[in-house]
Amino acid sequence: MKTPISRLRTVGIYEGLSYLILLGIAMPLKYMFDMPLFVKYVGWAHGLLFVLYMLALLQVTLAHNWGFKKVAAGFIASLLPFGPFILDRKLLDKEEAAVEAQKQKQMA
Repeated sequence: MKTPISRLRTVGIYEGLSYLILLGIAMPLKYMFDMPLFVKYVGWAHGLLFVLYMLALLQVTLAHNWGFKKVAAGFIASLLPFGPFILDRKLLDKEEAAVEAQKQKQMA
């Protein structure tokens, strides 16, 4: 987690997992088995991870001068159940590779 992109990727994975756990486990337990406690704690953790994701997205935006499309894609990804995983695969892999290539050019 040395670069802003790697931080966004890491937080995005955890945020995406927390969202899936909230939707796939905690919510069914609440509404089908009358066990609301899981939603309380998983929802709290997801909310914290969402805020961290937004901060990481802001940091990447400022560090790499991302345009509106990339920022919007990052924000929309946080709202979709599998969004952070799709964003990671489609966008962040390419961005991180480009940053690494630029570092290699500077070293040479």
